[in-house]
Amino acid sequence: MSAERKTIFVVDDNLTNLTVAKSVLGDAYNISTISSGERLFKMLERSIPDLILLDISMPGMSGYDVIKVLKSNSKTFDIPVVFLTALDSEEIEYEGLSLGAIDYITKPFSPPLLLKRIEVHLLVESQKKELVNYANNLEIMVEEKIRTVVELKNVVLKTMAELVEHRDEITGGHIDRTQRYVKVLIDAMKASGVYLDEVNRWDEKLVIQSSQLHDVGKISVKDSILFKPGKLTYDEFEEIKNHTVFGEKVISNLINSTSDSEFLEYARIFAISHHEKWNGKGYPKGLAGDEIPLLGRMMAIADVYDALVTDRPYKVAFSHRTAVDIITADSGSHFDPALVELFVGVNDKFSKISGQ
Repeated sequence: MSAERKTIFVVDDNLTNLTVAKSVLGDAYNISTISSGERLFKMLERSIPDLILLDISMPGMSGYDVIKVLKSNSKTFDIPVVFLTALDSEEIEYEGLSLGAIDYITKPFSPPLLLKRIEVHLLVESQKKELVNYANNLEIMVEEKIRTVVELKNVVLKTMAELVEHRDEITGGHIDRTQRYVKVLIDAMKASGVYLDEVNRWDEKLVIQSSQLHDVGKISVKDSILFKPGKLTYDEFEEIKNHTVFGEKVISNLINSTSDSEFLEYARIFAISHHEKWNGKGYPKGLAGDEIPLLGRMMAIADVYDALVTDRPYKVAFSHRTAVDIITADSGSHFDPALVELFVGVNDKFSKISGQ
């Protein structure tokens, strides 16, 4: 029971006032009587009370001097202070409240009134602490909720990506590798300053995560075409090309069903634009140069590099060096020249990712 009692420090240079305060408050609270501001600070080194009753007029440090020090220290800033004074003056009251006191009690004080006002102030302080704790707990709950939503987002991305991966077994690991290639290219752009203004506007983490969905449209391609070992016919190639349009459609439908669509918007751009070519001869829209979103131009290099260095139904894997030479030769035709230059500078990192 005693552990639940609130602790009050009564600071006054008058022994009679200290005795009366202890007599009035001692049955309800743990009371420590202190005869000066200097002694108060020594006490505060050992214990922090729930409330301080502080006389204004004291030799040495006045009550005003004491409260200024209390409010300048983070350890004692939140201790509620009630001034005790024999002076009844609006100026004195205003001065004390301005310095951070929560109330004034005029001496000689009425015991019932003193008890009631202390009870009210301690209740208010207790409720304030409960509100702070509630706010802190609420913040934690919100953070946990956000973390749950983000984790769910990642699960959706991963599940959809794995669905494509299993659909296209020949290119196993392609999605993970291209995701890592994209990260390398983003790091290179940031280090070199190339396209930096646009890169800085991205949420990089979401960009990298959403790149997993660049080939989601392959779900729509027939097995006979997806796994065909020989050259595709014109009609078959047209169906393959449609995976970009289908992928954009799938992701756009998801965007229309959610209010938080930033990561899906990145995914939509990856899906629709990663087969466009710098010279305008790519698909599905035939965009050229800067008309092609930077995300698509990045993925074009990552996607083609991975296709070159892995076995496919229609070809055996090329060496890393050959892949670098092919991409370099296509700078300005298939690929953005500025990105190719960056790619050449970090090609060793691509090699480590591909295992070549």
